[in-house]
Amino acid sequence: MPFRRAGVKGALKAMRAATVERKTRETEIFVALELDGSGDYDIETGIGFFDHMLEGFAKHSMIDLKVRAEGDLHIDMHHTVEDVGIVMGQAVAKALGDCSGIRRFGNAYIPMDETLSRAAIDISKRPYLIWRVNFARPKVGDMDTELFREWFHAFAMNAGICLHVENLYGENTHHIIESCFKATARAFRAALEIDPRSDGGTPSTKGVLGG
Repeated sequence: MPFRRAGVKGALKAMRAATVERKTRETEIFVALELDGSGDYDIETGIGFFDHMLEGFAKHSMIDLKVRAEGDLHIDMHHTVEDVGIVMGQAVAKALGDCSGIRRFGNAYIPMDETLSRAAIDISKRPYLIWRVNFARPKVGDMDTELFREWFHAFAMNAGICLHVENLYGENTHHIIESCFKATARAFRAALEIDPRSDGGTPSTKGVLGG
């Protein structure tokens, strides 16, 4: 998939992109992404609903994202979902580099019919996940709902971000998880953007992120 850079200004935004591949006995994962994209996506994981969520994540974070995953789906979806999170997180960390000039923080509230969810992100290189999301149903489509936390955890840990996700209220399981993905995407979009008022340095009084 061709990646397009939209409105790139200055050296700080020069090709914040990465490609990562990971092969184990359980999965083979390929991820290519560009942070300063236009929301293009090309995703095939073998799990239809999961593809739908990742497509929404790309669209609303405005990153360009290509994912290919082959996993041991004859066993279950756990390895594939978690490993996609790992590789996406690694690609994000690689593309962000030293995080010079970014806004660093982002948050978003996303409604979807009867549901409201929120996400807050700190691109701190001190990974953490708070997950306050419950589902009334064990599955959405063919996918176990407990696997969504596995993806968010793997993504946050490997991207080096502190991520808080909370469903404030809602009834429909599809709406709850989709609003969580979209809220995370919008918060991520805000956090990774280059701050036009920044001097281009590390967004921390310590002079470094992490630790």
